[in-house]
Amino acid sequence: MTKQRLVILGGGESGVGTALLGKEKGFQVFVSDKGTIKKTYKNVLIHNEIEWEEGQHSEDKILNADIVMKSPGIPDKVTLIQLLIAADIPVISEIEFASKYTEANIIGITGSNGKTTTATLTHHLLKQDLSVGLAGNIGDSFAKQILEHDYSNYVLEISSFQLDGVIDFKPNIAVITNVTPDHLDRYNYQFENYVASKFRIAMNQTKDDYLIYDADDEVITNWLKANPVQSKLLPFSLIKPIENGAYLDKENIKITIDNNQIIMPTANLALEGKHNIKNAMAASTVAHLLKIRKQTIRESLENFQGVEHRLEHVLKINKVQYINDSKATNVNATYFALESMDAPTVWIVGGEDKGNDYKELFQFVNEKVKAIICLGVDNEKLMHNFGNMVDVIIETQYMSEAVKIAYKIAETGDNVLLSPACASFDLFENYEDRGRQFKDAVRNL
Repeated sequence: MTKQRLVILGGGESGVGTALLGKEKGFQVFVSDKGTIKKTYKNVLIHNEIEWEEGQHSEDKILNADIVMKSPGIPDKVTLIQLLIAADIPVISEIEFASKYTEANIIGITGSNGKTTTATLTHHLLKQDLSVGLAGNIGDSFAKQILEHDYSNYVLEISSFQLDGVIDFKPNIAVITNVTPDHLDRYNYQFENYVASKFRIAMNQTKDDYLIYDADDEVITNWLKANPVQSKLLPFSLIKPIENGAYLDKENIKITIDNNQIIMPTANLALEGKHNIKNAMAASTVAHLLKIRKQTIRESLENFQGVEHRLEHVLKINKVQYINDSKATNVNATYFALESMDAPTVWIVGGEDKGNDYKELFQFVNEKVKAIICLGVDNEKLMHNFGNMVDVIIETQYMSEAVKIAYKIAETGDNVLLSPACASFDLFENYEDRGRQFKDAVRNL
């Protein structure tokens, strides 16, 4: 019997992980990357005798695939993907491919914001008592972990791009943190297409599965009314009591599942800000569902250190706090950052705009921001939106210069916040590179 041909587009973490799992499962594997494959990944492919190419996509080697796994970074509208779809060759994501080879209990977490923090926090709450891997859009490839560890549980952070490539994938527990306009450039600027993408996380769920979601998010609640799902609903809310799910009652999080209630004080949560109470609610609901002890949940919430590049306190210099929120690649993430500022703030913003509407930030900019530093190739939209709101608005294309300017402007008790509200690709490799450059520049002051 001839082997099925698995073609992988993109030789990054998910691509190479899928290649290893595919080879182990008896596929004939070919990896193709239009860019350059990192040396570490190349070595893995060579060592495992997996055929690969870089700098091109050879159509003759790709269009004869039985199945194609594409990197989430490749849009559906590129010609090669359109040719594959026209030829009825399934184009799937790593999540879809890998999930077929594990019997594990899967917790899938998506949302426009908060998914990395919620996934990392959920993993942190579960790992004391359970065998659990953390994968998806974060950490080591899901496929590779199935091959090497096959944990009994996985927490997967899943982007809308990864969900676009699922067919049968079904998490036992799905979490939707929130849905706000993001990546609209990939969804024909139709917000409803993007919302539909996020809800693919629940499309295969049955009545034995759970959907945990933010009941204060109108986009989510309206979508659920119009498009009911099969799963058991466990909403969470900061503003109203919830019978089955989680809510904030004064200073306590109350979580009820099948009449079994636990209460968590929020006073000692390691993470600050209202949005982090929501992240804590979502993660604790998963933990309570999986019968983690109340004491373990409480201790884990109190000692969780947070995620790099997400409201990360870098240093205090001359009584000015420097905060790295480089992971804020959309307006809503920056909304949470500005909302949690409790002092006059010098705000570093800008980058590659994905069709942003800055209106929701106006109240915070008027209240809290004393100066704005625009760090992007094209800052015209920022100047137009915020020019009249602050006394000082300055443009630069260098992180080191942005931080030096902030240092000159900031006074005792102020914050300097990098929260770009935009993608990083105009001046940086990625948001991590942007965040690291910010931290280096602060340390060099």
